[in-house]
Parts: sequence; C-alpha cells; structure tokens
Amino acid sequence: MQAAPDGSFVEQPNEAVREFFGPQFGPMDHFARMLVEEGELRGLIGPRELPRLWSRHIVNSAAVLGFIPEGVQVLDVGSGAGFPGLVVAIARPDLDVHLVEPMVRRCEWLADVAGEIGLENVTIHNARAEELHNVGETDIVTSRAVANLKQLTRWTMPLVLPGGKMLALKGRRAAEEVKAARPLLKKFNVGRVHVHEVSSLMEEESTRVVEMQKKR
Repeated sequence: MQAAPDGSFVEQPNEAVREFFGPQFGPMDHFARMLVEEGELRGLIGPRELPRLWSRHIVNSAAVLGFIPEGVQVLDVGSGAGFPGLVVAIARPDLDVHLVEPMVRRCEWLADVAGEIGLENVTIHNARAEELHNVGETDIVTSRAVANLKQLTRWTMPLVLPGGKMLALKGRRAAEEVKAARPLLKKFNVGRVHVHEVSSLMEEESTRVVEMQKKR
C-alpha cells in the first residue's frame, strides 16, 4: 500500500479498477499519487479520506462516464480537487473537458495536475457557474458534492444545450432531492430525469447518478 505523508496507508485499486480504466490507468494512478503527496497539504482532501481515495473519490467519480457520449464537451462545476472533472478528463481523452472552480488555489492545483500528466483536453475557468450564464452552452454538465439539486438546477441548467444533460453524483437521498426540485424543472426546460444506481468496483454501496436531460 502507498503511504501518505503522515505515515497512514492509502488503499490500492483492485484488478477490476485497473481493467476498467485500461490504458488510462497509468495517468489515473499518477493523479492519485499526486493527491496522496499534496492533497492534504494543499487543503484539497482530508486525512481521513486518503484511506478511501480510490473507492470514495476516484471510482465514485467514474460513475458518470457511462452516461457521456463520445467526443462531446463536458463542463464540470465546482471541480475542487478534480472530482469528477479530472477523472473524466483522464479516463476519456476523446472529451473536451472544462473545469469550473471559483477558488484560485484549487485552479492552480487543477492546472498542476493537467500539466504534469499532460492532459491536452482540459480547460480551466476560475469562475462560479452562474458567472458563465449567457456565455455559452455545453453538451454535458457534471457536478459532485457542490449543492442540493434545487440550487444545482439553478446554477447548471442555463449552461446545458437543448438535448444536453446534467449529471450529478449524489448520495442516498438522491430521489428525495429530485422530488424537491420538481417545481423548478419545468422552468428550466428539463424533460427526462432519472436516478441511476451504478455498482461500485470497490464497495458494496452503489453510486447514484442523477441524469437530467434538457428538452430540445
């Protein structure tokens, strides 16, 4: 097992994870090692999260990959340490990935990772999602641990192209959040909404992906 700077141990990915990422496992492992070495020092991830870095963060973030078509543009809102935005960018070189993060120091981290790994499909925006309203629209918007679905709908749906989707990684209360957000969905021209349960490659508990598609 890899050791963190404080001497604690970090879980290692199993064979299923290695097979899932295939040729992109090397760059993904590089990202994980950067987080182990610098994540806590740079205020990106807490020490209690390191023992579950792969299962709780990287594999969890990868749950959105199956809902993203080939060759589209993805905008990740509130990218933070890179979940799910950097995971998506590393796993899918075919995508044009834009990372939106309001904190300068986190943008610097995202740029450091992209530069060190050599990601050519990443653009970083030091901004809040709402500051990009009326600037342009994109095929797919992703988010993880940013806000409840009602607030997320207000922030993200103006950024989604007609026919495009918002993919939100959520916890056990995903269905309740969808129900609470229903009154807003018509206002933002949302059509189909589905809560997917994606089996984890490392944990017993599934990951929930809320898929909200904008009407054409």
